[in-house]
Amino acid sequence: DRLFATKNIRKGETVFVERPVVSSQFLWNALYNYRACDHCLRALETAEENAQRLLGKSSLVLPHPEQCSIRKDLHQQCPRCQVTYCSAECRQAALEQYHQVLCLGPSRDDPTHPLNKLQEAWRNMHYPPETSSIMLMARMVATVKQAKDKEWWIKAFSQFCSKTANEEEEVVHKLLGDKFKGQLELLRLLFTEALYDEHLSRWFTPEGFRSLFALVGTNGQGIGTSSLSQWVHACDALDLPMLQREELDAFIDQLYKDIEKESGEFLNCEGSGLYVLQSCCNHSCIPNAETSFPENNFLLHLTALEDIEAGEEICISYLDCCQRERSRHSRNKILRENYLFTCSCPKCLAQADDADVTSDEEEEGEGETDDAELEDEMTDV
Repeated sequence: DRLFATKNIRKGETVFVERPVVSSQFLWNALYNYRACDHCLRALETAEENAQRLLGKSSLVLPHPEQCSIRKDLHQQCPRCQVTYCSAECRQAALEQYHQVLCLGPSRDDPTHPLNKLQEAWRNMHYPPETSSIMLMARMVATVKQAKDKEWWIKAFSQFCSKTANEEEEVVHKLLGDKFKGQLELLRLLFTEALYDEHLSRWFTPEGFRSLFALVGTNGQGIGTSSLSQWVHACDALDLPMLQREELDAFIDQLYKDIEKESGEFLNCEGSGLYVLQSCCNHSCIPNAETSFPENNFLLHLTALEDIEAGEEICISYLDCCQRERSRHSRNKILRENYLFTCSCPKCLAQADDADVTSDEEEEGEGETDDAELEDEMTDV
C-alpha cells in the first residue's frame, strides 16, 4: 500500500490525525512505574509527578504548574480489576471493544491465570526497549470475540500488510532474538489457553499465530506519551519577558540533563498500535512527513515536513535523524534487519554508486543501539 496527498499540503500542516484500530501499552511500563491510561495511553501522572519520579526527587517543584493538562479528578478504574483509565469515556470505550474478555477481575494478581501466564512469558522473552506487545495481539482477539459483527473486525485487521513465510520467520527472529526464537510455540500455547475462539481458529494454528505475530511486528506503530514533555511544549509557547524565558529554558535544559543521568532513555509511557493510514506510508530516507503524539495519548498526528503537492506520495522515515545521516550501506543494513526491505528512495538511488562500506564509527554503534533508536524515532511526543 502507498499513501498519496489528495490536495496540496503546506509545510507544518497536519496531514491527518488517526486513532488506532487497537493499541496496548508495553508490559514493562509497570517495572518503571509508568502510569498510563489502559486504553488511550494518556499519562496519568502530572508533569511534576513525572519529573519527580524520573529524577528520584520528591521535593522537585515545577514552575507554571497550570501548563500541565492532566486531570486526576477525571480518572476512573475498572471496578472489577482496578485497571485505571484517564476518563469515563476511555473506560467505556475499552469495555465496549475488548475489556469484557480481558478483565481479570479478582484474578489480577493470580500467577496461574492464563492471561497472567501469557504476560509473564512475554516479559521473560522480550526485554526493553520493547518494540511490540503480546497484549496488542490479545486485544485484537478480544475485539473480535466481543464484536457483534466479527467479520467486519477480521476484515479490518486483514488490511495490514502480510509477509511471506520466510519473512515472517525473520520478523519472529528479530522480535524474540536468538535466545528466545524457539519459544514461539510456547507463546502460542499460552495464547490459545487464554484466548481461543472458533471464529479465529486460524490465528491459533502454528502458521496463523506466526502470521499474526509478524503482522503486529511489521505494522505496529510505537506510541509514546509524556505529561512532562507536554508541559515543556506548553511552556515553550508561553509569551514571557526575555529574562523569564531564559530562566525557564535553563531550568528545563538542566532538568532533562539531570533526568538523563538518573533514568537514562526510558522517559515515556510507551506502547504500540495498529493505524490503517499510517501503515500505508512508505519509508524514505528524505521523508516529507513525520508522526508524533502531541495530545499525550494514542492519537497519531502526521505532519508535513515540506510542501506536498496533490498526487505526491506521502513518505515517513523508519530511521531516526542520526541514522538518516549514515551511509547508504548503513541505512539499508538497518532497514533490511528491522523491516526486511532495501530502500530505493531518491537519496539512496543518488548514492547507488557509493562504496558498500560502513565507517568504523557507525559499526561501533549499530549493534547496540539500533533497536532503542528505532523505538525512539517511532514514539516521538
